[in-house]
Amino acid sequence: MILTVTLNAALDLTYRVDRLRPDTTHRVSEVWERPGGKGLNAARVLAALGRKAVVTGFVGGRTGETLRDLLAEAAGATGASGGLTDALLPIAGSTRRTVAVVDAAGGDTTQFNERGPHVTPAEWARFQEHYAELLTEARAVALCGSLPPGVPVGAYATLARAARAAGVPVLLDTSGEPLRRGLAARPELVKPNTEELAGVTGSNDPLWAAQDARRRGAQAVAVSLGASGMLLVTPDGAWEAAPPRRLAGNPTGAGDSAVAGLLAGLVDGEPWPRLLARAVALSAATVVAPAAGEFDRPTYDELLPHIDVGVRDDHPPQGADQPHASRQHR
Repeated sequence: MILTVTLNAALDLTYRVDRLRPDTTHRVSEVWERPGGKGLNAARVLAALGRKAVVTGFVGGRTGETLRDLLAEAAGATGASGGLTDALLPIAGSTRRTVAVVDAAGGDTTQFNERGPHVTPAEWARFQEHYAELLTEARAVALCGSLPPGVPVGAYATLARAARAAGVPVLLDTSGEPLRRGLAARPELVKPNTEELAGVTGSNDPLWAAQDARRRGAQAVAVSLGASGMLLVTPDGAWEAAPPRRLAGNPTGAGDSAVAGLLAGLVDGEPWPRLLARAVALSAATVVAPAAGEFDRPTYDELLPHIDVGVRDDHPPQGADQPHASRQHR
């Protein structure tokens, strides 16, 4: 199975309005309510792809109960195509909410994110024991999203080291100081966007910043470039990929779908260019889906053969046709 960790899970609410204007009242034309947080979104996409995914992190309060109910519904909806298992750890605090407002006229999305519950030292210690047990069955783990109050800023570095000690490859998707410290734990793959990567490296050049992130400890770096696709810098070379056309819709969760594609590729030992193409196709197919944690399957199937993957000449690949090296998969 593939394990995703979302320490600051959320109940995601998405509102669609005809046009978003400040200082006025809006009529909401459509509403979606989903279990949210980067790792939960990625796990739902993995399950839809036919993979067994387990989600863990913290959950609490009435909002947490609603999140778990919705997660159970999502698990049932996957049917025989995959599996989605809830291994969230209950805490005293209440799970946060996020609200996305989609402007139908302009296609833009405005996001409001609550901070999250306070996690006590005892709850954090209990989670680390719970996580160690889950690692015994994991073939890969994704450490995703922000940290709730009370969790040490080096939490993802701690969890990454525990995974490496267990022989489980790690994908890290976070930002700020948790990303900076997480790089030093030498994850197999990190997936920041350009802004998150610039915040750690100080460079707005994605290629230079990705190379710097590798010098800081990451073995490979997949940089989200928004509608322009993704840049992947690895020990074997660098590639850039983009969808054949721009798609209109809600980009919320597109990066999480890319994480799902990258995780599946890590587990399968795919060559880096093929892994990158899958991630970009999933990301693009999520833009036309109604909410995060979902992707439009016909769009994905249409786009995947037409993803343009090109070598970055300023970082020539070595062994481009060979599968990437990975840690022991169990």
